[in-house]
Amino acid sequence: MESLIHIQKTFEKVVYIDKKINNREFEDCVFKNCDFSNSNFGYNTFLDCEFIDCNLSMTSLAGTSLKNVTFKNCKLLGIAFNECDDFLFQVYFEESTLDYALFSNKKMPKTKFINSSVREVTFIGTNLTSSVFDNCNLDGAIFNETQLSGVDFRTAYNYKIDPEFNPMRKAQFSNQGIVGLLDKYDIKIV
Repeated sequence: MESLIHIQKTFEKVVYIDKKINNREFEDCVFKNCDFSNSNFGYNTFLDCEFIDCNLSMTSLAGTSLKNVTFKNCKLLGIAFNECDDFLFQVYFEESTLDYALFSNKKMPKTKFINSSVREVTFIGTNLTSSVFDNCNLDGAIFNETQLSGVDFRTAYNYKIDPEFNPMRKAQFSNQGIVGLLDKYDIKIV
């Protein structure tokens, strides 16, 4: 990983805990079973990359470009995605743990969160138009001034969203999920 540019490379079982890797470009790369926890990945560019079975918990991504990046079965605890570069920001999450992550003020329409833990995640001012939360635990997730138009919450659970502060025209919910929209009224639905 010492080179400045990496194209179509696979990195397996790389352990870079508490390390600094900055100003690198990764294009069409795959990271498998790597541990980058507590590291500084600031000002890197990841284009069409995939992280599989990786631990990136508490990794700093300040100024980093994530352009069409997939995370499968990854630990992404406490990552401040809101510090990533906004230009062409596009991510996909499957079977990953994103607890305590920050997505404040990110434009991320059509983002897919599949079978993931999204507990205590902050989505303040985020644009999630037409995104999907498929079988995701949203316990304690904060939605405030979040654009939720067309978002699919049908199989998501444990969310509490105030419709008065989050535009959600044509968003989809299951019958069981309606409770999460009425929570602030302290009423019982039987």
